[in-house]
Amino acid sequence: MYIAPPVPRPRHVVICAGGILDASLLSVCNEADVVIGADRGALALANHGICPDVAIGDFDSVTEDERNQIRSCSKHYQDFDAIDKDYTDTELAFHTALAWKPAQITLLGATGTRLDHTLGNIHLLRVGLDQGIQCQIVDAHNIIRLTNSELTLPRQPYPYLSLLPLSMTVTGITLKGFAYPLTDATLHIGQSLAISNQFAEEEGTVTIRDGYLLVICSRD
Repeated sequence: MYIAPPVPRPRHVVICAGGILDASLLSVCNEADVVIGADRGALALANHGICPDVAIGDFDSVTEDERNQIRSCSKHYQDFDAIDKDYTDTELAFHTALAWKPAQITLLGATGTRLDHTLGNIHLLRVGLDQGIQCQIVDAHNIIRLTNSELTLPRQPYPYLSLLPLSMTVTGITLKGFAYPLTDATLHIGQSLAISNQFAEEEGTVTIRDGYLLVICSRD
């Protein structure tokens, strides 16, 4: 499966998935070169007056009228059989974006009541990172990123920081600009040592030497 990008080598691709979506976050679509709607996420875009460049999925979570609405609104529409596919709708959208080799991918509507889908979407961050693409999941209360080297983070509007290993071990963790600093620390999967830190400065830096570390900025 390959869908040609609507613009040459897009810098920023936004994917709207079918999870819980705060409409205020859709403003990020204005900053994107390409917007993809994954299944019901495409309907959310259409309902807010945003025509996705690509709508993709099996569309088993929408009615036939809603499917027609998505099809008529979208610049490119690609549907799949609900049974005969090996990927979730969000992963189909994600692999479409990866093929274009953008600098950044932002996922909206990628968290929600289905923990299995939420965790699956978080794991997609590693696929992007391994291809050198900066990826993030954004919802009303969190920005979730993954690093295997260094991240610099602004304080606002998510003032809390939590670190969770996505590999068995993460070594060389150093924090600067936070209330509880770390220097050359090690985290093993299952540890909660680095949950709910806070920014002490307007900008903070997370550096690691080896492993994959989830970096979650949150607000209540």
